[in-house]
Amino acid sequence: MTDHETVPAEVEDEEEIPEDHPRYQDLLTRHRIEAGVEKGITHLQGMHAEGRGSAFDYLLGEETIPSAEAAERAAAARLLLADHPVLSINGNVAALVPGEMVDLAAAVDADLEVNLFNRTPERIDAIAEHLRDHGGTEIKGIDADARIPNLDHKRAKVDSDGIFEADVVVVPLEDGDRAEALEAMGKTEIVIDLNPLSRSPQVAEIPIVDNIIRAVPNVTEHARELEGASDSKLRAILEEFDRDAALEAAEERIRSGSL
Repeated sequence: MTDHETVPAEVEDEEEIPEDHPRYQDLLTRHRIEAGVEKGITHLQGMHAEGRGSAFDYLLGEETIPSAEAAERAAAARLLLADHPVLSINGNVAALVPGEMVDLAAAVDADLEVNLFNRTPERIDAIAEHLRDHGGTEIKGIDADARIPNLDHKRAKVDSDGIFEADVVVVPLEDGDRAEALEAMGKTEIVIDLNPLSRSPQVAEIPIVDNIIRAVPNVTEHARELEGASDSKLRAILEEFDRDAALEAAEERIRSGSL
């Protein structure tokens, strides 16, 4: 047995998690979700969703596979070409990658908008404040004065000058039916999801099958590298990306993964 087979149950700060632990990213993710629940940012149901994602990531080898890297580069190109990109933030996203989403928004000149299934004023305010604590400035989704058509429940509520008017929306860790409703509105969707068979990546123009804590910084890095690139170069990157092949490659890696 290695020295880091487990992590002490009482971890108050993520810096206490040893970086040389073989499952460091998984432990980091779990800690951030738990901390999010304690702060009122993440709903308890988000812990179950994270558990499912963790299983897929384990089979992916807990690494960014080549097809995901290609998707992340394509996502950066598409965001840079967008007229009005918006990054959708739910409770798990806010808990896992708040500063990383702020950085991505700055790199591609995108809006940040809070959108929740279990929506309450308290959670909306807590997430908005959490994003501000990590460098965010204008946070949309607080008033939510418009609705996504053909979608029931509070998750349909969006800002009229945010997701409702966006041409490109990044929808990480989202419901499949919400992704389908956004597609029906004509939105270009970039989805981050560890399950290539779920509805969200299946309807996305650019599905990124990767752990969000790796994916978002990767997209930001590509966006910074491509800053100033011509539209023709950005479009060439998009044309080279094969979404179906990327999904197939992710599924093959998961199916061939070793427990």
